Amino acid sequence: MTNSTAAPPPGTAEIRTLVRKDQLDEALVVDWGELPELGQRVTVRWPAKHTFYCEEDRYTPLLFTESLRQALALLSHRVHEIPLGHRLGWERIRSWICPATLDLPADGKEVTLEVTHPAITRRRMGSVFLVSRIEASTSGRPVGGAEVHYSAHPPAIYDRLRGPYASAKESFSRAIPLTSPVSPTLVGRQDPRNVVLSPTDRALRWQLRVDTSHSVLFDHPHDHVPGMVLLEAAAQAAQAALPIRVTTTGFDTEFFRYVEFDQPCHLTANPGPMDERGRTTVQITATQQDKPVLNTLVTTELRSR
Repeated sequence: MTNSTAAPPPGTAEIRTLVRKDQLDEALVVDWGELPELGQRVTVRWPAKHTFYCEEDRYTPLLFTESLRQALALLSHRVHEIPLGHRLGWERIRSWICPATLDLPADGKEVTLEVTHPAITRRRMGSVFLVSRIEASTSGRPVGGAEVHYSAHPPAIYDRLRGPYASAKESFSRAIPLTSPVSPTLVGRQDPRNVVLSPTDRALRWQLRVDTSHSVLFDHPHDHVPGMVLLEAAAQAAQAALPIRVTTTGFDTEFFRYVEFDQPCHLTANPGPMDERGRTTVQITATQQDKPVLNTLVTTELRSR
């Protein structure tokens, strides 16, 4: 990284816009720069405390995923020249994280993401399809990595894709009433406000709990349930499906359809066997109106403490 070309760091207000967060204190990116051979370095700052991304004395794995999301959003605009008006969306994400790096230091943690883009396809009407690979480290130690397939559509195309759901304000207002959470301890949480699953009358099946007033998961109105919420639900469902405390260490996820606010969405878990090292995979399927919207293989490890 010593050969990186410095890029002018964005100002704090600009970062908030580029990473698509309304609340300034939810923007994790603090700097970025170019690397040799068409790569970039993005620096993120993990906070010393957080109402959602910290649980007991550890970071939750979704903080790493949110770091990826913000870094790619910033680079899509600053490097790939995708206009801010384009709508970004994930198609597939495969990620892993080293559980030892989730320990929470007293003064927070700085994480460096090295990003490359093995595939970028631009369509005639303005849509862009990208594949990005990320390797993350902190103080020279590996944190995790990912490969993300995602798209960016101009407003005219996106609005046509979304039809009657194109307006974020209107879609947000049509959200079904908030359902009751499962017990926080069942999903590895302490605060019921951070629980995104509701019970059903079937074993290993839950309803997605969508709290549009949650200031972290819904920093601003959306026209559909964000992928970040679905991944958190998958991690919570994996924990709920297992009889022991675990840490999510990986996702292999495909997104098939947008998840709408005005209809229930359900998640079903199919846990696999545990190996001799305490690792388990749990297959999570999400459906809405009996159609698959997400399929993910969640990898977990036995929590050491």
